[in-house]
Amino acid sequence: MALIDQLIEALRVLPGVGPKSAQRMAYHVLERERVGGKRLADVLAQAVEQIRHCARCRDFSETEICAICASASRDAHLLCAVESPADRLAIEQATGYRGLYFILQGRLSPLDGIGPKELGLDLLDARLAEGEVQELIIATNPTVEGEATAHYLAQLARRHRVRPSRLAHGVPLGGELEYVDRGTLSHAFGTRSEMP
Repeated sequence: MALIDQLIEALRVLPGVGPKSAQRMAYHVLERERVGGKRLADVLAQAVEQIRHCARCRDFSETEICAICASASRDAHLLCAVESPADRLAIEQATGYRGLYFILQGRLSPLDGIGPKELGLDLLDARLAEGEVQELIIATNPTVEGEATAHYLAQLARRHRVRPSRLAHGVPLGGELEYVDRGTLSHAFGTRSEMP
C-alpha cells in the first residue's frame, strides 16, 4: 500500500473521520502543514507512549496518580463517577465541584462486550470499601446504557453504605417546553421535585 494511502487509512482511526475527511486531512498536512504534521506525529507518539490511566480514578495521567487525586484540597468524601475524561472536564469547567472522580472509560454494554471488569468496577468497589467515600455522585449519560450503568453503580454504593445520588435530567435552562423532546419532558415530569 502506498504511503499516502497508509496515512489516509491511519487518520480514519479518529472518531467521525471517514475516507473523504481523512483524505482532506492528509492532503492538507502534506501540502500546507508539513511542520505541523511532524509536530503532531511527535507529540502523538510521545502521548501514546507516556500517558496512562491514574491508579485511583482511571483518568488520563502522565503520573501514577493524577493531579486531582493527589490534591489535598479536594473533598475525599465525594466521588463523582463519569463515563469519560471529557465528562470530567465538563463538570470541572461548569461547576464548583471540589470532590474526586472515578472515570469509567465507557458504560455497561453487554452487546459490545463491555461489562463491569472493562469499566474498572472492581477498582471502584475496592475504593468504596475503604470507607472514606460518603456519597457517590452518578453522572452517566441519560442513555439506555448510561441508565443501566447508573443502576449498577447505585447498587454497588449501597453495598458499602455509600449514598448514591444522580445528576438531575430534564428541561434545559432557558428551554421552552414546546421544543423539548417527548422523552426528556416525560422524564422531567416524572422526576419532578417539591420547590423550596
